[in-house]
Amino acid sequence: QVQLVESGGGLVQAGGSLRLSCAASGRTSSIYAMAWFRQAPGKEREFVAFINNGGGTAYYADSVKGRFTISRDNAKNTVYLQMNSLKPEDTAVYYCGAHRSGSYYYKSSYDYWGQGTQVTVSS
Repeated sequence: QVQLVESGGGLVQAGGSLRLSCAASGRTSSIYAMAWFRQAPGKEREFVAFINNGGGTAYYADSVKGRFTISRDNAKNTVYLQMNSLKPEDTAVYYCGAHRSGSYYYKSSYDYWGQGTQVTVSS
């Protein structure tokens, strides 16, 4: 079992920044590739960013490319999402997931999820 706990969400004005954290615990948590997804009210959970287990490869949704950066510190079993130039359309609950297999883009490829952290961007 792997437990994931997100933190760092909050209310920010458009153009501002936030850094989300996802702390992992449990057996072999550091060997998982990880990702951030988000879910806005009335919408499906969507892919935001992915990082492989070594931290050398990352992928981003087109909507956040150039504004968000995913990173990880395996010594701390923590994955981060630095979000800059935030827009109102970034408002959502953000979830981190531990990747099992398959395409990084689909939420069905993830074994474990955290409880989520709310990000609200005001205009």
